[in-house]
Amino acid sequence: MANENICRSCADCGVMNCLNRKGKYPEFCPTAELTEEEIDEVVALYTNSRINKKVSIASAEIEGEFYGKYTRVEEIIEFARRIGAKKIGIATCVGLIEESRIFAKILRLNGFEVYGISCKVGSVNKTTIGVDEKYTCVTGPVMCNPIMQAKLLAKAKVDLNVVVGLCVGHDSLFYKYAKGLTTTLITKDRMLAHNPAGALYQARAYYKKLLHAPVGEELDRSKLSPGADI
Repeated sequence: MANENICRSCADCGVMNCLNRKGKYPEFCPTAELTEEEIDEVVALYTNSRINKKVSIASAEIEGEFYGKYTRVEEIIEFARRIGAKKIGIATCVGLIEESRIFAKILRLNGFEVYGISCKVGSVNKTTIGVDEKYTCVTGPVMCNPIMQAKLLAKAKVDLNVVVGLCVGHDSLFYKYAKGLTTTLITKDRMLAHNPAGALYQARAYYKKLLHAPVGEELDRSKLSPGADI
């Protein structure tokens, strides 16, 4: 009964007719609900904007030419070249500063200018913005400062921002205040060696708790039906 109240979307689709157009769209399909005017309006944003068109074509070319051949590091380098970027900005977590140093070296060897800003730039205490002091014990008193990272990279007039391991939420603020194009090299996951997809791949094994209880709550096995897949 609970499933009847779910607002269905692409996350619930098993047809993916938008990919091949060889069958029927589900009743809840967003593509089927779009009007020709809505589609044309968005297509115009790709064709009528020089930047949008350049980025979209470069992305499609890289996907088509290097699918399964290039790492994300190589794809970012190729993307930067194809859009004419000369100066790359790195918004890095201090916990991944070594990875950012290696990435910066690779970029410089490939002819790019690099400007990196760490998340602790400005060195402002967490309590300054209202964080309870009890939450400073593990990671220290200095707050992450993604808004300042975005402002300093904009001031440096970088052509492309690359996020390296910013925390959940901090990355959201960086994206909000970043100027120009931004892509991500590393998405932080301290538990899975920065491979957050690992939790999804293991959702029916080591991380099966994710399918049975809200995050932060313990799994109550007594509420599971007999023979439940756990």
